[in-house]
This record gives sequence, structure tokens and C-alpha cells, in this order.
Amino acid sequence: MASEITKNGGIAICAPIAPYERIRREVREMIAPRGGYILVHVSTPVEVCEQRDRKGLFAKASKGIIKQFTGISDPYEEPADADMAFGTTDLSPEECVQEIILFLEKEGYIGPEKQ
Repeated sequence: MASEITKNGGIAICAPIAPYERIRREVREMIAPRGGYILVHVSTPVEVCEQRDRKGLFAKASKGIIKQFTGISDPYEEPADADMAFGTTDLSPEECVQEIILFLEKEGYIGPEKQ
């Protein structure tokens, strides 16, 4: 879906949990030739994820109730090629969004049209 949007000049913002480097590379290779692709890595320690988890999924995964849960029983491979990276223990969501907007403006994705 993101590939179709970008090849038609749109901006697709996707927030998947993509734990494997191979899959992220395949997605970048699929989208980048048709439009821009920016990988934003949002890093949060598992302990903080557990504290923030309103649905109790991390607790269920820790008890083995949920199988193959990223960060608990299934690995997460940190991206080596992230265009931007944020630690959510250091920055608020608003600060992260502001950094992304500034980056998109600097790269020419958004902002006033050049004449």
C-alpha cells in the first residue's frame, strides 16, 4: 500500500513493528525506487514497554501465554540503516514528531513549494 501511495506522489506514514532487518531491507528496496523511504527507529527498553503496556500483552508474553512476541520470546534486530533514531525515554512523543517534521522539511518532502 505504501508503495502505491509513494509512486503516485503521496506520503505514506507506516508504523509497523518490523523486527527483522531482512524484511525492512526488502520493504526499502520495494518502495525507494518509486518514492522516498525514511526509516525511523523508535527505541524503548523492554522494561519501559512493559510499564506503558495498557493491554497487558508484555505480561502475557512473559508468562508464555502469547508466543513469538517481539522483544520477549522473539528477537528484535535493531536497524543499522535508520535515517532517524529516537530513544523514547529521552524524548517526548511531541519532541519526536517535531524532529521528524524538521527532517521532512529539510529533505524537501513537506513545506513551502520551491519556486
